[in-house]
Amino acid sequence: MQKFITVHGARENNLKNIDLQIPRDQFIVFTGVSGSGKSSLAFDTLHSEGQMRYVESLSSYARLFLGNVNKPDVDSIDGLSPAISIEQKTTSSNPRSTVGTVTEIYDYLRLLWARIGVPHCPTCNIEISRQSVDQIVDHIKQWPEGTKYTVLAPIVKEQEGEHREVLQQAKNNGFVRVRINGEIVRLDEVENLDKSKKHSIEIVLDRLSVQEKDDQRLVDSLEIAFSLSGDTVLIQKTGNYEELIFSQNFACHQCGFVLPELTPRMFSFNNQYGACNICTGLGFHLKIDPRRVIPDLRCSINTNGIIANGWNNVHNNYYKALGSKYGFDFDTPFGQFTEAAMDALLFGTHGEDLEVEDNHVDRQEHQVINKPFEGIINNLDRRYRETQSEAMRKEIESYMSDLECPSCRGDRLNPMILSVTVEGWSISEFCKHSVTEALEFITDMSLNGPKAFIAESILHEIKGRLDFLKDVGLEYITLARTSSTLSGGENQRIRLATQIGAGLTDVLYILDEPSIGLHQRDNERLLSALKNLCKLGNTLIVVEHDEETIRNADWIVDIGPGAGINGGEIIAQGKLKNILEEPRSITGQYLSGSRRIPTPTERRGGSGQFLTILGAEENNLKGIDVSIPLGTLTCLTGVSGSGKSSLVNEILYKSLASKLNRARTQAGKHQHIEGVQYLNKIINIDQSPIGRTPRSNPATYTGLFDNIRSLFALTNEAKVRAYGAGRFSFNIKGGRCEACTGDGVMRIEMHFLPDVYIPCDVCKGKRYNRETLQVNYKGKSIADILDLTADEAEVFFTNVPKLRKKVEALCKVGLGYIKLGQSSTTLSGGEAQRIKLATELLKPATGSTIYVMDEPTTGLHTADVHQLINILHELVDGGNTVVVIEHNLELIKNADYIIDLGPEGGMNGGNIICAGTPEQVSDCENSFTGKFLKDLLVQDRTAEV
Repeated sequence: MQKFITVHGARENNLKNIDLQIPRDQFIVFTGVSGSGKSSLAFDTLHSEGQMRYVESLSSYARLFLGNVNKPDVDSIDGLSPAISIEQKTTSSNPRSTVGTVTEIYDYLRLLWARIGVPHCPTCNIEISRQSVDQIVDHIKQWPEGTKYTVLAPIVKEQEGEHREVLQQAKNNGFVRVRINGEIVRLDEVENLDKSKKHSIEIVLDRLSVQEKDDQRLVDSLEIAFSLSGDTVLIQKTGNYEELIFSQNFACHQCGFVLPELTPRMFSFNNQYGACNICTGLGFHLKIDPRRVIPDLRCSINTNGIIANGWNNVHNNYYKALGSKYGFDFDTPFGQFTEAAMDALLFGTHGEDLEVEDNHVDRQEHQVINKPFEGIINNLDRRYRETQSEAMRKEIESYMSDLECPSCRGDRLNPMILSVTVEGWSISEFCKHSVTEALEFITDMSLNGPKAFIAESILHEIKGRLDFLKDVGLEYITLARTSSTLSGGENQRIRLATQIGAGLTDVLYILDEPSIGLHQRDNERLLSALKNLCKLGNTLIVVEHDEETIRNADWIVDIGPGAGINGGEIIAQGKLKNILEEPRSITGQYLSGSRRIPTPTERRGGSGQFLTILGAEENNLKGIDVSIPLGTLTCLTGVSGSGKSSLVNEILYKSLASKLNRARTQAGKHQHIEGVQYLNKIINIDQSPIGRTPRSNPATYTGLFDNIRSLFALTNEAKVRAYGAGRFSFNIKGGRCEACTGDGVMRIEMHFLPDVYIPCDVCKGKRYNRETLQVNYKGKSIADILDLTADEAEVFFTNVPKLRKKVEALCKVGLGYIKLGQSSTTLSGGEAQRIKLATELLKPATGSTIYVMDEPTTGLHTADVHQLINILHELVDGGNTVVVIEHNLELIKNADYIIDLGPEGGMNGGNIICAGTPEQVSDCENSFTGKFLKDLLVQDRTAEV
């Protein structure tokens, strides 16, 4: 077997025809500045080639059912194994996808609950089970001797027109009596039944009494009953008419509830047999939300506290009548309303009349009428259902939120399935616990007899997968958590845990920054899990910027020296010392300490005003009060799962977006936020794509393209031809090439082979038609302008201030290497985030804006982090507030204020460990962040000396 993976002539994207030799069965790190070509080499070249070779080994018929894989631009690759990539991308935006379904643990749980689960009656809450003939006889014999009872065989609630056939068959079989709709009559006296209705029919088999001996007659009656009904017998006591239902299936002997045979599909919330009938397995409903109708309980009717359209009129006579009845006036804060008063205001008087002034009569007559009040929520809901106006529907939708399903309470399953338990837990309760708690439950299970034998292999699979999740630092996560709420790093580690559990060998694994979202404390466990993959005989390539990961690698490949067209070369490779000794390696310079991100000598004190979140209880937050000083760079830190995202993304951002930006967001559970009056808007700068289609690019997102098109429309040639700005858009007819509809490429379907994209024969990839391209500005066509990098465009538009300013913003955030017309689908998450940052820098500074970012250092090299920190400082210097969730110590040490959450993740987190400047946090003995931060601050002080 070859000992190396050898790459010859790799030219994908910005790679400069590189040759590379990578040792197999080792832990390898690809590093370099953002945009240098790491992903192009790892994913677009090595992974694509490995995947393509595997697909080509299959039959042409099998390839019909697999996705096409493009052949990378490379001369040859030798020694390549089948490749599996684990990238940073959201597993699924489907609300039905959960951690349990993604990891397949839920599939094993469904099997476990179906095979050894103990059913309970959802009404009586008593255990129910199958009853054999002997068990039923034993139960009846416990009654007092002489107790009389009747044995009946329920047939079915017959369909229309089938009653005569059922009754005739009973008569032919020798039966004398039958009970129809609860009344016992002789068969020969039964009159014709109404064919248009359904009827309950039970055949009377025998009338018996409890005796010490002679059970044969009862046994015979029960066996006949089961043969007639299929699986059910009904026993009615004489005198008190108490009825008991016994079934050979699961049935409650008190209320008669019958549970069908348990199967794994019944425990799936994506299946009609198990899903909640109200929310169909989603766990929530889009309904009118009281918190959006009355967003601030400190307000009153007089202070316009009710914002719903049509209900913000303080002269509403219903308010007067309600106030008179429930004891409030127009100045009473809603927070002081009684529960009955608030219920009446929102949901009506439930048919009870109020004394309301009639607006349609003369005021002098002062006529009062009695009528019930519908309620604000009920009124909005009815208007939403009845209106034909799209504008009205959109207006009412602004008061709606995804609210917990009132039937299943977010459990997704119907009551019948939730009543099945294993060791006292329903399947939903199990999934709501953290991985650590679930492992303890599985480990402590004490099963005996057949159940232990049945569950052994299932429990082994479940425990193994839970162990893998714990090994990669996800012990705080719950199996019920929706996939769309996971970060990119959490998603990647979940897929990594699945791959570790697969136990494959001789595979090439390619990972994209697995350390994202992981606290430094937990890095060691992740690295141990990664090295275990290599011990199994696999080759592991990790695209990574984390210093600890780089130092633990067996082999390092540094790509650069710059980004985009300035990158794509192998700067250094080998052991750590080879990287440190290479003078051209920017990575080596930061690792050796010759280049450092400085620690600020002074910390900002802020504006003296605070944004205070009171009573934060979302997810695992423990009702904490958090104060964020305005006019500062504030970092929220803590181990993974400590509650940072719950506090910032779910409470802070969603609450302020609703109040300041009028967004349709529902904030997480908290009491109130003080200090909102000091802000005028909130902006979330995340790493989501700037566009979903190839037509979106940096020029269109920043608004630069509008200025460029207007500039071309002002040229003499355009004026002569009467071309407006729309002529220079590749998205609309007129100026674009219609052969490719402005895409610049043509897709050729190759059936069994991957689709081939070739430049358009007509426009040669320029996107525009010949007439449009004849219009030039300074010798360049509109297509030539889009092909410029930001650095080139900065020089080209030197004398056009409006355009130069926007291009300078892109260069300022370190994106001088990207082309103005580069497709958004080719941009990394870090690049997309920096384009958004550049766009924000272009906006006039208000000094009252709060920026929220979740791990903005994701995908950034230390050199790029250095640049990002400078930009964040610039935003704060403009009087704005920046709040970031971060694990990167270089950014944390540059913060003015740190809020450290913990101490652990999941249920053991959600508290504030300490808050203050980086120096104050570093002195906190209980802070994991403080311990690592203290070491870094000491290193910086030593380096300065």
